[in-house]
Amino acid sequence: MYDVVAIGEALVDLTPFGVSEQGHAVFEANPGGAPSNVLAALGKLGKKTAFIGKVGSDAFGRQLASTMEVSDIDRTGLVMDNEAPTTLACVHLDEQGERSFSFYRNPGADLLLQPGEVNTELIDRTNIFHFGSVSLSGEPSRSATLRAVTHAERKNKLISYDPNWRPLLWNDANEARSMILQGMKYADIVKISDEELAFITGEEDVALASEFLYNRYRIPYLFVTLGERGCVYTLKGVSGFVPAFQVEAVDTTGAGDAFMAAILYQILTYQGQLDVLTMTNMEQCVKFACAAGALAATKRGGIPAMPAQEDIERLCGFRQ
Repeated sequence: MYDVVAIGEALVDLTPFGVSEQGHAVFEANPGGAPSNVLAALGKLGKKTAFIGKVGSDAFGRQLASTMEVSDIDRTGLVMDNEAPTTLACVHLDEQGERSFSFYRNPGADLLLQPGEVNTELIDRTNIFHFGSVSLSGEPSRSATLRAVTHAERKNKLISYDPNWRPLLWNDANEARSMILQGMKYADIVKISDEELAFITGEEDVALASEFLYNRYRIPYLFVTLGERGCVYTLKGVSGFVPAFQVEAVDTTGAGDAFMAAILYQILTYQGQLDVLTMTNMEQCVKFACAAGALAATKRGGIPAMPAQEDIERLCGFRQ
């Protein structure tokens, strides 16, 4: 039995790593992709995970496959594509470690996952199924993702969703908004940034936008990340707030994914029985997740930056 199975993109983040002797920018190839990052973080927290997705049969794809193996992510659902290359994300960082992206995906192998290549047996054997919106950005991975999530719904799996809005990966903003919102109707747990929330709802006020999502989709557990400010969370329509931990950010690439993984880790401790969670429980869960996200921002890359449990607990003050 798996704790979490995820579908979506595995890609390589080309992260800034100083300059060469000639004064040219140097980039470090770090394994990443939001669903992959989440699984790697859960693995560090002692959870059993599996990945469904596609990479190219190239050096980058082999790097990702090797990283999954080292991270104890079951690769049974990983497909290697002989035609398309592994997607690359060139990460650009500002002085605060905040990132912007350039993508090399025309198409990338992750976009070419076919519905028939989805290993539904993995979904049958998991407690939580996790997906994001990047794999909804085009065909055939859109159909593959929807096949996987509808299968998870039929099997009464707990479903978590990350509406990971990357404008450069979509041909049309209206299509992106429509597809991202479509993903909401399956979700029990949603992690979304305040910018993403404003994009899909058209409402800048976090409280009003959260209320809109709850009223329209009845999402029981909604987490709105506010970057260095913290997180607004909503438990069945009742909201709370946890401030962020202040750290010296180097690269925020994997911060949201570390946060997502920490939330799923906490939920798994309740054996998925979300009805027993109180607002006090939620506050502790979010505090743990905020610490995980903060620690991830202190290191470069996605998967390499995922924090260990003892470090998270230490930052939370749960251990010395």
